[in-house]
Amino acid sequence: MIEDDLRAAFARHEALTPPVGPLRSTIDRLAAARRRRRLRLRAGGAALALLGVLAIGIPLLTPDRVAEDATLLAEPAGSAPTGALNILLLGVDGSAKEPARLADSVLLVHIPADRSRPYLISLPRDLAVPIPGHGTDKLNAAFQYGAGDGRPDLGRGYELTRRVVTDLTGVRVDAGAVLTYPVLRRLTDEVDGVEVCLPREVRSIHTKRVFRTGCQRLDGAASVDLLRQRRGLPEGGLDRDRHAQLFAAGLIRRAGEQGVLTNPVRLFALVDTVGADLVVGGDGSPLVDLLKVLPDLKSVDPVGLSLPVGPPEGLGWRLPPDPKEAPAFLAALREDRLAQWAARNPGQVNRTR
Repeated sequence: MIEDDLRAAFARHEALTPPVGPLRSTIDRLAAARRRRRLRLRAGGAALALLGVLAIGIPLLTPDRVAEDATLLAEPAGSAPTGALNILLLGVDGSAKEPARLADSVLLVHIPADRSRPYLISLPRDLAVPIPGHGTDKLNAAFQYGAGDGRPDLGRGYELTRRVVTDLTGVRVDAGAVLTYPVLRRLTDEVDGVEVCLPREVRSIHTKRVFRTGCQRLDGAASVDLLRQRRGLPEGGLDRDRHAQLFAAGLIRRAGEQGVLTNPVRLFALVDTVGADLVVGGDGSPLVDLLKVLPDLKSVDPVGLSLPVGPPEGLGWRLPPDPKEAPAFLAALREDRLAQWAARNPGQVNRTR
């Protein structure tokens, strides 16, 4: 009897029940929007990580702001920059939590206005430069002066180095990144290794690893081991700068081969790998605008160059800019004529593969 009454009551009220189709559609739509938002955040964070290495500019970020500012990728973008771009990459043996030492590598990436190809310009760490508030010292000291003692402020270290590089070169630095060795190691592993072609054998003083002459694919640990080597090389820090160019060029080519910037699956993996450990900075165009220059590049095969320097001076082994060749080189950089300069000075073009 009770069961029959219940069935009758349900039958009487069934007509008053709203259709479930629209409600289910609304729920599905909201769930899909939330999924898309999460994907955009993940892709944004990963793009920030890789773009630091690939030398594509990004607004000033610190580790606690990466996820927040990654939403820029989901916003409408303006027009892409049309002029030359200059991006500063600093290789640092340290992290946001551990004391940062001197900047091991200072690499200025120049993307010409004609978007022909990237130019990787090594600025020697031992270069004698004026550092605001600290007199004249080696270029690598600018990062440590800015970052401070104790727990380093990588953003301040980058900013002071950026000021020094701007004063030295006379070009605007549009963006840049501080790349600690843990970041480089994880990024390298995430793209399944980077091919580096060495002109001579290198023996690690840290691990006793032997890097043979010729091309070889290195994982993250091996890449960091190679990038740390300076002692025992014929030209010391200058050879390490060339190794940094070889690694950066290999990473750019590897990312291009894998389509990392256009493959969401690869981007999502990178954000989990790097997370908030990357510190990037810049005061130029928004990231979403700078991303638009990528399809315009006629070649992603970089040209390696170095600021011409003279012999070391004094007991500090500081390297002065070459009084004859450095001014012409810097003028070519400022006037976006590096292709012509490289053609006239083939002996000063570093191999990148």
